[in-house]
Amino acid sequence: MASGNNHGDRKSLQVRAVILDYGEVLCFQPAPEALERMAKVFQIERELFLERYIPTRGPYDQGLLSAEEYWANFAHDAGVEIDAAEIETLRGWDTGMWSRINVEMIDWLEQLRAAGLTTALLSNMQFDMAAHARKNFAWFAHFDHQILSCEIKLIKPDAAIFRHTVERIDVRPEQALFVDDREANIEAAREVGLKALRFEGVGQLRGDLQKIGFGILPANGAT
Repeated sequence: MASGNNHGDRKSLQVRAVILDYGEVLCFQPAPEALERMAKVFQIERELFLERYIPTRGPYDQGLLSAEEYWANFAHDAGVEIDAAEIETLRGWDTGMWSRINVEMIDWLEQLRAAGLTTALLSNMQFDMAAHARKNFAWFAHFDHQILSCEIKLIKPDAAIFRHTVERIDVRPEQALFVDDREANIEAAREVGLKALRFEGVGQLRGDLQKIGFGILPANGAT
């Protein structure tokens, strides 16, 4: 099926809105060297840093912890001491390593907006990253709605955040297509009634969209 503004497909699917995750969907996962330099601050191996980093993000992304509290807690759990200057450095590195943008996905976002679909960002994102993205990413303007966990104090995969999202963008759950890289989030979205596709790369997403008959496709890609 050809890409483009296929209004017939949109009507048959009753999709009025596309909701996109940020991390590892609109941006790539952090580069190994970025993780390595952060791990060195805590005197641990890169693999162990990531194992500790991912599970501890929830309260920070939800806006329940400040950056200073998050990194001080992380250091305490690692058994090291860090000062205010090191925390500021970590904050900059943290936003920087999540800023490797997937241009093919941004192009698709522009296609969706041009086709007249409502576009929404739904991300577990902390305040530093939110401020950085809004300041530096002009393409954020292609989102009609930016729904960030730190600002609404809800976090994926809590069903409440999906209910909040469809209410805010004024569509029924079945009228929204959600794309995220984590299976837990996909399952939770489907439980609420959204159409949901797990993102593993642009080429895979393109194929999955074709399978459900969605006619606005990202460009052919192997990512």
